[in-house]
Amino acid sequence: MKRKNIKSYAVIIGLAGLLFSCDDQLDIDPQQSVETGQALATSSDVEAALVGAYDAAGDADVYGGDIQFLSDLLGNDDDIAFVGTFAQPEEVYQKAILENNSFVAATWLDSYRVINIANSVLANIDKVDAAKKTRVEGEAKFLRGTMYFELVKLYGKAYVDGNPATNPGVPIVLTPTGLITETSFVSRNSVAEVYAQILKDLTEAETLLPSTNGFFATKWAAAGMLSRVYLQQEKYQEAGEAADRVIKSGRYRLADSYAQAFNNTSNSPEDIFAIQVTSQDGINELNTYYSQLQRADIEIQDQLIDQYDPEDERLNIYEDGYTNKFDEQFAVIPILRLAEMYLTRAEASLRTGTNIGGVSAVADINTIRERAGLGPVTTVTLAQVLQERKLELIFEGQLLADIKRTKGTIGDTPYSANNLVFPIPQRERDANTNLTQNPGYLGG
Repeated sequence: MKRKNIKSYAVIIGLAGLLFSCDDQLDIDPQQSVETGQALATSSDVEAALVGAYDAAGDADVYGGDIQFLSDLLGNDDDIAFVGTFAQPEEVYQKAILENNSFVAATWLDSYRVINIANSVLANIDKVDAAKKTRVEGEAKFLRGTMYFELVKLYGKAYVDGNPATNPGVPIVLTPTGLITETSFVSRNSVAEVYAQILKDLTEAETLLPSTNGFFATKWAAAGMLSRVYLQQEKYQEAGEAADRVIKSGRYRLADSYAQAFNNTSNSPEDIFAIQVTSQDGINELNTYYSQLQRADIEIQDQLIDQYDPEDERLNIYEDGYTNKFDEQFAVIPILRLAEMYLTRAEASLRTGTNIGGVSAVADINTIRERAGLGPVTTVTLAQVLQERKLELIFEGQLLADIKRTKGTIGDTPYSANNLVFPIPQRERDANTNLTQNPGYLGG
């Protein structure tokens, strides 16, 4: 496995003062991006930059696996064990992260890289051909809003933890970042401010995006991401309605089996948004850390297996203490699946005491259970819905956020513990003295 060589640049937001970066891991074709300093002069230039934003979002440090597996390591107690030799993931698993953790730094850096590219696209949106302008704007806002959502979940307190209006989130930057001077250093916005920007971007994206868009973002991807955001804010009616819009779009269906939702070279019928990992990209960190065909640094413990019904066909993804959910290196990485929308609508219906979309929580849970080879239930509790969500979305990066929003615990660690929040990378604070550190870390 190759890790990104993180270069030292003077930065405001961990962006390394660049529009796009190329390194030994990611080589973007000239047709797919625009190098730093090269003007976005035409519609084709802006569209190429947008493709570069998707490519950056699929980087190993972002949706190419690190966001998912690092949050799962932090959100686990005895369900899995990290048995690898890399110190940085071990720190995350032990919940003893150092301020100079290179994995934490890379996720910050490359998430902001996606944001910077999206900002550049939006700054040049008037150059896009009229027939494409609305779609391009929607895609850029979807990517920007999604990256801010991931960043604030990892580097800030949960929305329900204390006062989001005063808890520090991450810096909001809405214009392209180029050359940096000390007077342009930014500070962290509050968690509430970041969420407001996320909702603005994703709500506008849902309006702007088309219903179909190849493997790029659609209005349904924006709605699906909105459902996640609303869950974090305990806005259950809005979360359920957003999920309901996706379900009723008719664009997606559950794969015939749970296993068929993974290890695909193209989107499965239930993929609302997914990352395409190709031989040109070369890195799929979920494959790297979970698969026995690669490093297999994450072992599955009996405690997790015992949580499944013995007849549950989802057990087929486990073998000899590992999961085969990500065995194919050059495969699609699902980010949003239809199954999650059923689970979100079920939870929202229970919490609001209604049948959102005219469908009961029991019916939605039975849809998931039927695909798993399990018999129907006649009643369902909130605890059962949350457990079903855990087993269905396991290793897809949702566990930590779900524990925090439901105010749960990880072993003996409460959801509000300081060590369940990533530190602001030390290299970013060294470059920008306006960036305050999170509590519990050196300088926090």
